[in-house]
Amino acid sequence: MVELQAVQAASSSPVQPANSQLTPDFDGSNQAPSHGIVGQRLGMPAFHQLCGNIGGYPLVKVVWDSESKLLHFINFSAYQFHVDYIAECILGRPREELRNDIDTFNKSVYLSDSRRFYLGLISLHRRGEKSFFAMETVEVDNMSLKMLLNFFGQLATQLDASIPLYFKPANHYQENLTREADPLVLPRIYTHEIFAQTPYVPLHQGKALGRLRIFKSSLDYRVAHASIQWFDIVAMDRVPDDVPRVSGLLNASHVTPLSHTNVLASGWDIPNAVQVNCLHDLLKRGLDGCWVRYEVASSQTAVTLEATTPPAHEPVMPSWSIQKVRLEAPETAHTPIQRLAHLRMSDRYRYGTKAANLGEIRYVLKNGSGRLAGFYRVPRPPRKNLTSYLVDRLGLDPKADFNEGAWNFLRETIRVPRAVALPFAIQQAFLESQPAIQQSIGKLKMALNLDSRHAEALCIELQKLIVSSRLPNSIRDQIDEKVATHLGGVKSFVVRSSSNAEDLDHFSAAGIYESVNKVSSAEKLFDSIKSVWASLVSPRSVRLQ
Repeated sequence: MVELQAVQAASSSPVQPANSQLTPDFDGSNQAPSHGIVGQRLGMPAFHQLCGNIGGYPLVKVVWDSESKLLHFINFSAYQFHVDYIAECILGRPREELRNDIDTFNKSVYLSDSRRFYLGLISLHRRGEKSFFAMETVEVDNMSLKMLLNFFGQLATQLDASIPLYFKPANHYQENLTREADPLVLPRIYTHEIFAQTPYVPLHQGKALGRLRIFKSSLDYRVAHASIQWFDIVAMDRVPDDVPRVSGLLNASHVTPLSHTNVLASGWDIPNAVQVNCLHDLLKRGLDGCWVRYEVASSQTAVTLEATTPPAHEPVMPSWSIQKVRLEAPETAHTPIQRLAHLRMSDRYRYGTKAANLGEIRYVLKNGSGRLAGFYRVPRPPRKNLTSYLVDRLGLDPKADFNEGAWNFLRETIRVPRAVALPFAIQQAFLESQPAIQQSIGKLKMALNLDSRHAEALCIELQKLIVSSRLPNSIRDQIDEKVATHLGGVKSFVVRSSSNAEDLDHFSAAGIYESVNKVSSAEKLFDSIKSVWASLVSPRSVRLQ
């Protein structure tokens, strides 16, 4: 199915604090202080004894007590959250006492201009052969530039002077704030700069047992593509978007967390990581083609890849390897072109999941729903729920119906595009009108059933046929009439996919199907629709379905 849109729409999340505690002076021994270090310089031996590891980075959590003028470096293994450290080691109170009123505590340390405690962390990174520290706060912290400079200055005097310290902005507010400061006084580094230099990035955590397949080049991968099995763990410079469903992914060069392969790894729930320049070492260890235990964890500084004994018998194929995507049969007959505003979620069988979901959102924005604030009613330890947070963020009367307040907020914030949705029936009518297309579809089905190496070439041939075939006049007239009736006055359109094989609970097709922007003529509109339909049978799309 295809959506024709005239407009598009869009719409961040709080972070819970961490912990700290008071401690005897650090004596330089190999034994980490039980709580942390207070009022002393943090040398590298102490840093490594106190640090934890998140996202592959060693880090130490910090509290600056502006009342006592003391810096507290926290033992990561003893305190998961700043709030617990402050309660026990600075205020001398039970952890539960502050946790039970966590929202008040958060406001006092993240949002108050007169706060006593400044919370942050310092992480250790490498740039080439040199190390540097990065200081950051949580995303919701709104400290002023004066407060930030004070906090940064206190830290700079208590860290190893031989290692540079940079401030890493946690949000756009802080990015704008730092522009007002002298870079010599507040040197800064941004997330993308750190990311590009990090040798290990755990993109999607998990464990897998499988056969390691190392490909030195894209050509090697293409040649061996048909031999890749569901139990393989694919390692190469950058895993390509058309990778079939496997048991693990490993990239030797940087890809972003928003890459299509990471979207796939998240949907498939398989381990996926960046380990820069790892292929040479893996080949040197003789792991190519061997069965391995593979683990990606944010607490580690590198992936775990250990050779293991191959299974005595061929592994039992999991259900997903037999049926890659569970698709419900589409309805392909007697369905009219419809305005997006008339669709509900139950219409996904006729118009595709994306169009049906957008129709449902439009319905909810117009009519409301008793389930709008359900997410905030779920227990969130140590909080009973997040309803008070929602009420505060929306500026509502605590005694009023916050569900209605949430509804009003959504109506003022979200726009669903004006659009018409072409049903599967229209696409089916077009495909059946062309004998050459029907023959090509039959060849492709046979090739896929036989797992033939010619399947990719047949996909490309079928795509060319779809794009080059003319839409029958009856279909052109239907589309033209609905566009003129419901999208009259619009000068430029976006033609987007809405398949029954995307936006599913256990599968994402992000980036797989075509979208065409800035369509401004009737002829280009029809060509764009065919381009979107053709993307359904691209080689990578067919492999994923």
